[in-house]
Amino acid sequence: MSIPEVASRLVAFVQDMMLGTVPASKKFYKGRCIRMKLLLEPLKAGNLLLKNRLVMPPMATSKADADGKVSRAILDYYDEKTRGGRIGLVITEHSFVNPQGKVSPNQLSVADDSVVEGLKELADVIHRHGSLAVSQINHAGSVSSAEITGLAPLAPSAVSHPNKKGGTVPHELTKPEIGGIVSDFANAARRVKEAGFDGVELHAAHGFLLHQFYSPLSNLRADDYGGNWENRIRLHLEVISAIRKITGDDFPILVRLGASDYREGGVTIQESEAAAQAFENSGVSILDISGGMNGSSVPGGDGLPGYFAPLSSAIKKKVGIPVILTGGITQAQDAERLLEEGAADLIGVGRAILNDSGWAEKELASLCQNQG
Repeated sequence: MSIPEVASRLVAFVQDMMLGTVPASKKFYKGRCIRMKLLLEPLKAGNLLLKNRLVMPPMATSKADADGKVSRAILDYYDEKTRGGRIGLVITEHSFVNPQGKVSPNQLSVADDSVVEGLKELADVIHRHGSLAVSQINHAGSVSSAEITGLAPLAPSAVSHPNKKGGTVPHELTKPEIGGIVSDFANAARRVKEAGFDGVELHAAHGFLLHQFYSPLSNLRADDYGGNWENRIRLHLEVISAIRKITGDDFPILVRLGASDYREGGVTIQESEAAAQAFENSGVSILDISGGMNGSSVPGGDGLPGYFAPLSSAIKKKVGIPVILTGGITQAQDAERLLEEGAADLIGVGRAILNDSGWAEKELASLCQNQG
């Protein structure tokens, strides 16, 4: 083991001692691990120091107040999920950056300064149990509807969303309107930082607005925001730059990238390999790999643990920043195997933690049982 690796582990161990959350391999399993498991190893990503490789990915709860503010129900939910201190990183549910970007009732808001106090409580709850907290911010684009927002949906082009064939034709954003959305993302990130979160994640997957710009299925523009993949991620890069200007260079930015649309004419993994390198060059700290217009699923492959592994593996080979893999992972042994195979650097476990708040403690313990 190199000196930097030893130093990194020592820093993480001291941090956990201070938090009272000594890593499972050091405290809970009484020396029964023959070797340190990858899932239990610390990881440094930019200014983020994660005590292990386990991530609770963003999952919509619909528990916010009607105006999008943090509710007691949301605080209780994250308190329950993080209790025990086994999750290294929590990425909170997607939160709308402006009212026109809201996708569903009781969605969390980062759209104005009045939400900051509640967000501070949310960050504090997650930190209390020793996890890092990142807020995912989003604009729904043409996935939204007038029934939800009272406003016409927006999109890069005046075409129905690919998943809503024959649906409402959205308003095609003008360049000044695009500039306004860039500002909305930047101000949302500022609020997230003011609230004490450790970083911010841009939701550029699952067919929402940033992915609508990235996907040729929804972006038919003939200007600087359309055409080749470089133009189609121009908005992403402008958002990242604006966030940097308002939050400083030391505030971590993550991108959840819809790396494939899994359909003819859509985003390809080859484009996403190149886009991932562009995001790394822009200063992004972590790439969180998922699906595009198909959402969080893979056609015909949802039953496989880590079903986005072909995407995350391909991107991991092209970048030097950590990559998160989420999807269908319900056992720590599968998470460990995927890390060993080089499919990712971090593993997101969503539904299993959603269904069982004690999952992390039980599964991390299983990694070290019966090993001497």
